[in-house]
Formats: sequence, structure tokens, C-alpha cells
Amino acid sequence: MAKLNLTEEDVRILLTNPSGEQRAETAAKIAASFDPEQLSAEEKQLAEDIFLIMVQDAEIRVREALSDNLKDNPSVPHEVALSLAQDVDQVSLPVLLLSEVLNDQDLTEIIKSHGMEKQIAIARRANVSEDVAAALVQTQDENVVAQLVENEGAEISDKSLETVVDTLGDSEKVQGAMVNRPELPVTIIERLVTVVSDNFKEKLASRPDLPSGMAEGLLTQSREKAVIGLSVGSDEASVLKLVSQLMANDRLTPSIVLRAACMGNILFLVCSLSELAGVHIDNARKLIEDSGELGLKSLCDRAGLPETFYPAIQAAVEVEQETEFDGGENDRERFARRMIERILTQFGDLGVDMESDDLEYLLAKLNELPVDLEHNA
Repeated sequence: MAKLNLTEEDVRILLTNPSGEQRAETAAKIAASFDPEQLSAEEKQLAEDIFLIMVQDAEIRVREALSDNLKDNPSVPHEVALSLAQDVDQVSLPVLLLSEVLNDQDLTEIIKSHGMEKQIAIARRANVSEDVAAALVQTQDENVVAQLVENEGAEISDKSLETVVDTLGDSEKVQGAMVNRPELPVTIIERLVTVVSDNFKEKLASRPDLPSGMAEGLLTQSREKAVIGLSVGSDEASVLKLVSQLMANDRLTPSIVLRAACMGNILFLVCSLSELAGVHIDNARKLIEDSGELGLKSLCDRAGLPETFYPAIQAAVEVEQETEFDGGENDRERFARRMIERILTQFGDLGVDMESDDLEYLLAKLNELPVDLEHNA
């Protein structure tokens, strides 16, 4: 039978309380040999008593020695493991990462009462339960949540994943972790489509679990944003040439026209409606600028746009007529915000609930609305 093998010197060190370095060496020695199956009952009790004393040692290096040697020992007394887990980071992190002695309640309470380093260690554990994952998500710390989502051993409920998108959806660090997570519910993927940055569009589109048709739509969305972005600041002749080229390649879609309107690119909207409706650009502009609804509505109908797009395009035109772009910082973003507010009002009046004021979300939902919207409302 293995023994603790405490020498007379070990006993003297424990009794006389010499230097911290010596106590640390002794702590490491006892902790490394702690195997209840190989120790007598008396030896096991002696070791546990020593641990309970040493977790209170004033020297960090002593407690650190215990942590390093007990971190993955499944037989450590719960009181000892919990004390080490609640200690300063250099003592606690190995135990938080590896100890199987800690239960969900221990981990959840530590998440709520301690800082980011401990939370990250818990997020990286080989196995993380749904309850512990939920507590980590509630920290709303992008570093903690990104580590959790990257951990394939973490069980994260749909509700927690929804919370991640709601609270940290604009974090590229979290977006990257979500996009790379092997398994995601379809509902979460659909939410991600509306929030991920262009850096992750292609990565998201390549996921094997992406619903049929969504990958193509995602890539189209990214391409449309790029095209409209390139056209900002161009003169009328250049935009007309671009629109004509898109038309020739079957890429002058209703969605790109709607996106242009919602992004405040009214010149692209005018040129697109002119091309699609077969109406001269000057006439198209007069129809759009008509103070009544007849001109714009007739032009949209002739261009073949879905009826449900009209309220949004009308809102964009109205906001553009009320807004002066001063070239200042974020003037396009300010336009988009006003336009979105107007769209929400328009569709709210028709009895349609929009759950988000995010532009991508609105564009996706407008594409899904039934053609007989006004009749249904």
C-alpha cells in the first residue's frame, strides 16, 4: 500500500511553519501522493486535514502548489476544491478549468461573484452544462461568451444562444465563435444571417447545416451591399451604366432596389426603377418626386416590385426628401435610422409586427411578407 511518506523534516515544516517556499514544497508532495484508494483511512484523513490547513495559508505559493497538484484529482474533498476555486486567479484557474469535484451550483455562484478570468476558465471546461452556460451568457462579456461558444463541450440552450445574439450579436469576436460552432439551431442561423459582418458572411454561407436557399441568399445579400456601396458618390451616368450591367446579368433584383432605398441611395433607386420599368430617367425622377402616392406606386408596379416593398420604398423617399446629407460623420447611418423608424410606423399601421429595428432583419422580413398584406391587415 502506498504511503504519504511524510519524513521527519516534513513534519517539522508543518509544525514549525518555516518559509513559504518549504511549505509549498511540502504541500506539493502531499497533494501529488493523494490517492484515497492507495492510502489507509488514517493517511487519507491526515492528508485532508493538512489540505484544509494549507488552503488557508497566507502564502499564495503554498495554495498554488496545492491547486497545481489537486486540480484534476477527482478525490479531493469538496471543501478543499471549492476553497481553491474561490481563491485568487493564479490559484483558482487550474481548478476551475479541470476539477470534476465542483458542481454546477459552485460554478454558477463563482460566475456571478467573480471576474472575467475565472469565468473564462469555467467557459473552457471540457464539459459545461446548460445551467452553467446560461450563467456565463448572462455576464454579457464578449471574451467570456466567445470562449463558451467556441467550446464544443459546452451545452448551450437555444434560449441562451438567442440571448447571445440579442446582447452580443454586434461583437465580431462572438460572431466568429458562433459561425464556427459545429451545431446551431436553424432559428439561430437565421438570426445570425441578419447580424454577422461581411467578414463572416461567406463563412456562414458555407455551413452544411444552413437551410436550403439561405446560403445563396446570404451571398447575394453581401454582393448587393458591396454593389450599392460602390455606387455611393458616383454620378448619374456611372450609376446608369452599373444598373444596366446588373440588368443584363439578371442581378437587378427587387431586393437590391429595396436595399438601395433603405440605405439612402436614392440615385440608385431612381436609375433601377427607370431601367426595370423601361421609363426614361427624367420621367422616373418626376414620378418618384410626385407629392402624391400615384406616381411612385405606378412606377414600382411597372418595375415589377413586390407590392409589400412599396411602403418601405415610399418611406425611404419621404425621409430622403426631408433629409439633407451634409457629408458629416455617419450621415448615411442617421438617414437609415430615420428610414427604419418610418418603415416600422408604416407596417405597424398595417398591423404587422417587426421584432427588430436592425436593417438586415427588416429587409429579410419584408421579403417574407405576403403579397396581400393590406388585405390581411
